[in-house]
Amino acid sequence: MQHTSGLGLFWSLSADALLEELKTSAAGLTQAEALQRLAQYGMNRIRARKRTDSLTLFLAQFKSPIIIILLFAAGLSVLLGDATDAAIIIVIVFASGVLGFWQERGATDAVEKLLAIVQVRAAVVRDEKEQEISLEEIVPGDVVILNAGDVIPGDCVILESKDLFVDEAALTGETYPVEKQPGILPAGTSLSQRTNTLFMGTHVVSGTAKALVVCTAMETEFGKVSASLRLRSPETEFERGVRRFGYLLMEVTLILVIAIFAINVYFARPVLESFLFSLALAVGLTPQLLPAIITINLAHGAKRMALEKVIVKRLAAVENFGSMNVLCCDKTGTLTEGQVRVHAYQDLAGHESEKVLFYGYLNAAFETGFTNPIDAAIRMHRQWDLSGYQKLDEIPYDFVRKRLSVLVQKDGSHLLLTKGAVPSVLEVCATAQRVDGTLMDLGHERELIEQRFQEFGSQGFRALGVAYRDIGAETRITKDHEADMVFLGFLVFSDAVKAGVADAIRDLKQLGISLKIISGDNRRVAAYVSAEVGLSHTNIMSGTELRETGNEALLVLVRDVDVFVEVEPNQKERIIMALKKAGNVVGFMGDGINDASALHAADVGISVDSAVDVAKEAADIVLLEKNLEVLVDGVQEGRTTFANTLKYVFMATSANFGNMFSMAGASLFLPFLPLLPKQILLTNLLSDLPEMAIATDRVDEEMIQEPRRWDIKFIRRFMITFGVVSSFFDFLTFGALLFLLHANVDHFRTGWFVESVVSASLIVLIIRTRQPFFKSKPGTPLWVATALVVLGTMLLPYTGLYRLFGFAPMPSEFLLVLVGILFLYVFAAEFAKKLFYRRY
Repeated sequence: MQHTSGLGLFWSLSADALLEELKTSAAGLTQAEALQRLAQYGMNRIRARKRTDSLTLFLAQFKSPIIIILLFAAGLSVLLGDATDAAIIIVIVFASGVLGFWQERGATDAVEKLLAIVQVRAAVVRDEKEQEISLEEIVPGDVVILNAGDVIPGDCVILESKDLFVDEAALTGETYPVEKQPGILPAGTSLSQRTNTLFMGTHVVSGTAKALVVCTAMETEFGKVSASLRLRSPETEFERGVRRFGYLLMEVTLILVIAIFAINVYFARPVLESFLFSLALAVGLTPQLLPAIITINLAHGAKRMALEKVIVKRLAAVENFGSMNVLCCDKTGTLTEGQVRVHAYQDLAGHESEKVLFYGYLNAAFETGFTNPIDAAIRMHRQWDLSGYQKLDEIPYDFVRKRLSVLVQKDGSHLLLTKGAVPSVLEVCATAQRVDGTLMDLGHERELIEQRFQEFGSQGFRALGVAYRDIGAETRITKDHEADMVFLGFLVFSDAVKAGVADAIRDLKQLGISLKIISGDNRRVAAYVSAEVGLSHTNIMSGTELRETGNEALLVLVRDVDVFVEVEPNQKERIIMALKKAGNVVGFMGDGINDASALHAADVGISVDSAVDVAKEAADIVLLEKNLEVLVDGVQEGRTTFANTLKYVFMATSANFGNMFSMAGASLFLPFLPLLPKQILLTNLLSDLPEMAIATDRVDEEMIQEPRRWDIKFIRRFMITFGVVSSFFDFLTFGALLFLLHANVDHFRTGWFVESVVSASLIVLIIRTRQPFFKSKPGTPLWVATALVVLGTMLLPYTGLYRLFGFAPMPSEFLLVLVGILFLYVFAAEFAKKLFYRRY
């Protein structure tokens, strides 16, 4: 957006002036105006989505330098009079591109549909009524409604606010939430001091607001920073593995191509034909399908995971999901039902106290800063008539104080009512009140209070403390007023353990995933719940102990700790980082305002569709149900996807590599090229067809029983082992064709083409499983595609197309010998596989 004159310093303008400049009102835009502005300013995105239009996606299939050079060389051969062969080369390359485009287009569409399911939305006033729209559709001039947990959708100026606190750490690095309110500030006010301004990329911690959007997308402060730093998502382990594998094959390809071209020129073979032959070999060797195969595999995995109610926001996270070996999660709503209910309301001696419940209700009813299930449970438990009460002020809950205070007035009396974590409430109390109204010095009663608190925890209940204070004529309160209060008693809550959680945790353990609970609750509640879900003999560490533990010591301790209790929000990220540094692939499941940094830090950030916006936006994966059983299904799908991706990698490093290497070697001693460039490209195209079906293949149970990660050393060993086996049978084929069958040039090329394509197709069925191939049934699309390619390849020399490609019909004895060699190859590859997996 280009700023209108004066809007560059919008924090120094009055709300009325801004509304006038932006040609809007406090009642917001109309839908028609919003659509017009969307066309003018564009979508509200920091980074544009990549490759969404079909033309760009299609052209991307031909972006490989080798493909471009090959097409150029084919065009050159047309000019030199070899139009037929050149046309065939161009058609085959084009057909390969269409095949890749068709598959990748479907994968891209599928992913975009999945992302639409979990889109982060914003509450906006349009046509004078509040409605929810996608964050990307926000435009300058929109009036947005903000609540706790909401992501700020653009740079805004505040029109109205109530107890508004915003986390600006993503932009300013400020650890604690910043209080925001309407107003006009001097033009020179620094970014961190603009208390009337809300910035895109930050989020509301507590309170409510109505704000006017002034800047969107790249014109926001966050957008400018990201543009100057050229921010990109950090490379995942999966992406790093793909890149290293691609480099490995490209190095081998470059060496072979240069050597083969030089040798062919040395032997005085036609330069253009030798050049085309070298380029065709490069096409056969280069993992050009790898990006498409990976995208297709991940998209298929994402679609299957969606059926299990797991939505993938970032495709690379599918593999990380499968590699995950540690899962960290909260207790509430994940291990428990998340349906908090009031269980009891007692004074410090354990007697039922209506006053405790009523003061707790007053506090919950007037609280506006932080939507939470505890206040909802109090309000639902019993309705009280509050017509005589008036709220004067509020100190919102925060994760440092761990308490919430409300100032109310009735009949001239001003009461400060506080509830929160029992230790935090006791910090600000001087006395305690018994059920008969007697006030006791807190020092005498503290032991009794703490004993009652521990009893609640050991029974699995969560207890909050309730305190009050008469503050005379005060009408405004600050945190300093939370002092010399009277401890009244306990509000006790129950949250039952979910049915089936113990089974889900056992299933995760069988999948090689250890569960670690990170909870803000006290030690006894967490210990009770962990025992209920089957985590016996747990090691527990508190937030206080964590604070006193150095980073090096934590790296060792974090492996053995199962439950972290009384944890502060910033400590969650520290736990995640320690687990990662200890060599784990870590998943973190969170849905709260205070979970965003931990979700970013984890290898796999997992949230739920009902989470606050900031958590959902930070997550890589969003569950449509907050359920560990859903997670188990998702992990299995993630591992299935990774296993199928590795099948393509193994195939590319075995038969294809072996065939191309053999062809390069044969060209050194044969007086003719073993295959013409068009025949090599046809071989490559036919070999690609079954590989496209790998994404739908079945996966053996053993492949998903434990986390798997990229291992380039293992892949290199696999390439050498199976490449040698493939090349041995290639040279055996050469020998049989030349010395046993005395094949002429056309028969040699035909026989070698048939053996090359069929062996490359059959090897997929062998390397797709660690079991004997006849014990593991492939997916229907894979074996059907393999059968059709084998049949088509065998029949091609006997159709009218054989002259076009330079083949010749083979006598029956040729077919018998080739079939015999192929049978030997299958059994030799199966034997090599057995030895390979036994050794590695």
